Amino acid sequence: MSPTETTEAFRERAVAFLDAHAPLRPERSGGFTWGEGDDFVGIVEEGDPATEEEAVAAARAWAATRFDAGFGWIDGPTDQGGAGLGADHVRTYRSLEARYEVPDQSIFTIGLGMVAPTIAAHARDDVATAYLAPLHRGDLIACQLFSEPGAGSDLAALSTRAVRDGDEWVLDGQKVWTSNAHHDGIGDIICRTDPDDPKHAGMTAFLVDMSAPGVEVRPLRQMTGGAGFNEVFLTGVRVPDSHRLGAVGEGWGVALTTLMNERASIGSGMGLARGPGPFERLVELTRHLGVDRDPVVRDRLARLHTTHVVNGLTAKRAAANLQAGGLPGPELSVLKLAGTLQLLATADYVASVLGPALCADNGEWGTFAWTKLVCGVPGARLGGGSDEIVRNIIGERVLGLPREPR
Repeated sequence: MSPTETTEAFRERAVAFLDAHAPLRPERSGGFTWGEGDDFVGIVEEGDPATEEEAVAAARAWAATRFDAGFGWIDGPTDQGGAGLGADHVRTYRSLEARYEVPDQSIFTIGLGMVAPTIAAHARDDVATAYLAPLHRGDLIACQLFSEPGAGSDLAALSTRAVRDGDEWVLDGQKVWTSNAHHDGIGDIICRTDPDDPKHAGMTAFLVDMSAPGVEVRPLRQMTGGAGFNEVFLTGVRVPDSHRLGAVGEGWGVALTTLMNERASIGSGMGLARGPGPFERLVELTRHLGVDRDPVVRDRLARLHTTHVVNGLTAKRAAANLQAGGLPGPELSVLKLAGTLQLLATADYVASVLGPALCADNGEWGTFAWTKLVCGVPGARLGGGSDEIVRNIIGERVLGLPREPR
């Protein structure tokens, strides 16, 4: 491929690759039909380790196939394993792949949407080269080690310590609510390196090997029935100084890079999920329940559709800015909050039209699968910063309102 390849030539090459490696989705007439065995779930049936292992293996295999063909890191620099193409090529490929049946890639959302941009911005060149291509190829799965039992939205209250020992750092502490920690990849971690500075200036960021001695991962069972989050204990974990992200004491800036990209990823979905979106499923559920002619229901569904489209356009604008070389900024908090509000409104709508069928598995098509969404949505109000923190950021850094009294 050539860094100057036209989008038309790129499209032809991408179609040829996809035709050779994945079946097309069935053509649909009259809208999306939610058939048997197509429940609304995430990447895996949470709580079933065998199913999760199979799903992750399938995701890795497709990521590797796509990368090796030149479509895994389309806008990445060629000297680090990317294709060196532009944002238009990324959008073209994503729109094409959506037409094919491929394994769900959402297991890589944290690694590609949050950790990889942080590595690109703050890691040494040799470290970036060592990790970025494997992340995009699916060889590595990354996690974010920020929250602690005593430091959630107030990240600067963290207490996990990193003490320098020659060319290494020794980490001790506990992190919590860590997705993907059980996949033995790498973690983007923030630690306190200056005990005399209890806040922002005493923090430093590192990349930690999740299979290193002293790292213990314990799953956390959720009310959805799954265990997608973990608590992580670090006891004498050694990290080379080469794996420090940014300068000593500048971990807060590194954390902001990750958090801004996290908010963008949460709001946009990263284009990594598989299959028809939640709104298409909402329409078919409404028809199935026979309430699609109710004017109140139709009004609520129309409002959901409007915000769904607006959020999608906002996400595309944010993605275009990032792919054009722009930096993630506080405006991405708007996207994160809007996405959370949309999820909450969706869960409320589903609960209202399903009624008791939401929580009673009577075997009826299109009903019980929504319980995972409804039970999982409250967590969206915390991930990437709580709603209250995000509203403060929007008010102070986007709208220019006076700072909240301290």
